[in-house]
Amino acid sequence: MEDRESIYSSNYSQSSIPITPPGLEAIYNACRRQYQDQPNPLQVTALVKYWLGGPDPLDYISMYSNPGDENRGIPPHWHYISYGLSDLHGDGRVHDHQFRMNGNEGPSGFGFELTFRLKREQGETNPPTWPATLMQALSRYVFQTENVLYSGDHVPWNMPLDGSESRIQHMLMAEDAQLLPISTPFGSVNFVQIIGLCEEELRAAQHWNGPGVIELVRSIPCAGGPWLITDMRRGETIFEIDPHLQDRVDQGIETEGSNLSGVNSRCSWEEPGEGSEDYFNEDDNHMHEERRNSNELDRTRISDFDSEQIKATLKKGLTRPSNFGRRDSRENFEYDRQSRKQSFDSTCSDGPTELLRTRSLDAVHLKFNLEAGQLLPLALRGRLKHGRHFTFMSALNDTAITLVSLSVNGSIADENHPFAAHGPWLQVLLTDDFIEEMNMDIEELLNPEEVEFPKTYSWPERRLIVTILPDEV
Repeated sequence: MEDRESIYSSNYSQSSIPITPPGLEAIYNACRRQYQDQPNPLQVTALVKYWLGGPDPLDYISMYSNPGDENRGIPPHWHYISYGLSDLHGDGRVHDHQFRMNGNEGPSGFGFELTFRLKREQGETNPPTWPATLMQALSRYVFQTENVLYSGDHVPWNMPLDGSESRIQHMLMAEDAQLLPISTPFGSVNFVQIIGLCEEELRAAQHWNGPGVIELVRSIPCAGGPWLITDMRRGETIFEIDPHLQDRVDQGIETEGSNLSGVNSRCSWEEPGEGSEDYFNEDDNHMHEERRNSNELDRTRISDFDSEQIKATLKKGLTRPSNFGRRDSRENFEYDRQSRKQSFDSTCSDGPTELLRTRSLDAVHLKFNLEAGQLLPLALRGRLKHGRHFTFMSALNDTAITLVSLSVNGSIADENHPFAAHGPWLQVLLTDDFIEEMNMDIEELLNPEEVEFPKTYSWPERRLIVTILPDEV
């Protein structure tokens, strides 16, 4: 990773993309229809192909010069298009799980390729190659986790996308402005375009929804415009350019809630042990004794409805680990996807982990890093208040914490047993009145610069403790 920029710089050339593999040819033909004057685009190639043991899943990244459309406020820009997330070869060398002998129904490989539009600087004659580094890193994440990227998904990157001092430090996914979905001999392929975001725009996407923020960015020419072009030199957020846009976000949260159903994060949970009683009212011991006794009972098996609902949350629409992509923190996102997949799939399987009992807990201590903690008000205001659920999934192990409201069907937690665990997966049921109370108590997390961390919140009568830790812990 440390020499990636120089590697890419020395490995793009004006040479025709090989068009023998049918899947690759289909994508190339879609690009050529848009760029008939550029049959031999500049391209970045992986030094060692992925199926030969190389680290980069994308075979190629083509870089086209797009003239834009001055009449429509679309500036000249570089258009980057990936090859490799879809099945290019059809022979099982990369996407063996998607290789099909009969027909081409369903997605090809992961069913999409990445694109990126970068504003072209005046006098710039060659496209910068750092977007290729970005696209390869995102592709590695997809291959390692099997989390497909969809329009509306967002990726907290927490550092300038190009390594500069830019405010553009996060990403949002959208449908490419020009490239429509195509059919290939190995299935369908969509083109998912990366959009660069500022911190405040990412928060809006998290607290409201990605599609709504896409439209806001599209409405501001210098922030993206009709084709959602990223300008790394943009110094103002869309809310600084047009303050009225914040009102649209606030109204959307209030009326629609948030469509963010979960996040990968640093989180953990435990039953409070000795030393935690300071947070609780010991006069209530007689009431909690009944809960302790009920813990010994074998609770109802987790329902298929609930299992599928939460599994869908874990597989779609999740934000990415906070330090995903940082060269000094690769181990934090290159976790063992197979063990995690088996852990959660096993909740509705006949495998050995089915023997794990669903158990009730008397009390719970939840711990989140600061980035995850900042999303707690979102979970309460944008999700549970609207009768939905929200899941924090650990980026480091198989732990998951799902907050549910009374309106969520099939939950393994109920009013008499608000804390229920199935293996490393905890569900916490919050009643409507507790949602309001908790939301008021943690509202300060929306402005974390005014809070000293670590910070612990306690609700003794609810037997719940929440601790927010600094991100570096």
